[in-house]
Amino acid sequence: MNRFKNILFLADRDEGLSASLDRAVDIANTNHARLTVMDVTAEIGIADYIKRVYSVDLNAQLREQRMQFLETLTQQYTEKGVPVYTKVASGTPFIEVVRAVQRNAHDLVIKVAEHDSGLVSSLFGSTDMHLMRKCPCPVWIDRAGDESSYHRILAAVDPFDDESGNLQRLIMDLATSLAEREHATLDVLHVWEVPGASMLANGRARIPRAELDLLHKDTETSHREALDALLSAYGLGTGSGNVQLLNGRPAKIISAFAREQEHDLIVMGSLGRAGVAGLFIGNTAEDVLREAQTAVLTVKPDGFITPVA
Repeated sequence: MNRFKNILFLADRDEGLSASLDRAVDIANTNHARLTVMDVTAEIGIADYIKRVYSVDLNAQLREQRMQFLETLTQQYTEKGVPVYTKVASGTPFIEVVRAVQRNAHDLVIKVAEHDSGLVSSLFGSTDMHLMRKCPCPVWIDRAGDESSYHRILAAVDPFDDESGNLQRLIMDLATSLAEREHATLDVLHVWEVPGASMLANGRARIPRAELDLLHKDTETSHREALDALLSAYGLGTGSGNVQLLNGRPAKIISAFAREQEHDLIVMGSLGRAGVAGLFIGNTAEDVLREAQTAVLTVKPDGFITPVA
């Protein structure tokens, strides 16, 4: 994890922050990194009228109130000599966070997921999804109230994603270093499929079963070889017990595998084409994020251009 030097923690809720903030402080200390704790307040619609008539600036009072909360939240760390900076902005949360990343060269954003588990089907809310789509640096969305350490980490990789430079290596670098730091078990998963397999099996484009079986076998072999090539630098391969090569729809398999194996964190790429603003790898990454009920660290490729000005 010795790659992060300027971490931004978004404290956009009042509860469930402790474990994630502890982790952010620990990572900052380990990396000798700067840590800023930030929140974004919404502009009050009638504030201008109130200020004009009553000389009371509601927006300023709201920012001051939130700053007091952040200072109280971080006091336990500053009292121990840990420098934690605080900042409050006004506007749309994801836009102001992306702007802060661009302006101050933050290299990691950490925040707690907007939704807890329970009746809400998706763990991640609007701000979470916007950040994972549009923030130019890695975005780490944690679960509220989780333990301060992870036990099982899943690296979801695609060695055939050859359009995004070093993205797959970055996923593995982060996942392996995190597993070492957290003393956690690391699993690596790659899900492959034959494009149009259902049509080739049953549709108008149907081909003989023997040919379809051979196509599946050849496709699996090529994916296995590509995965072995990616993992060789980490002392891993498809023969390793913690490496899985599975056939099926990637989004469905990744979500189900993480749930069944009780992973605490998924490390994955959220974009697949350098220079294209806000574009997910098809719908795979977004579908995984919609179904995931675990913390997620999403990474973008070099050359990503955020659509936020």
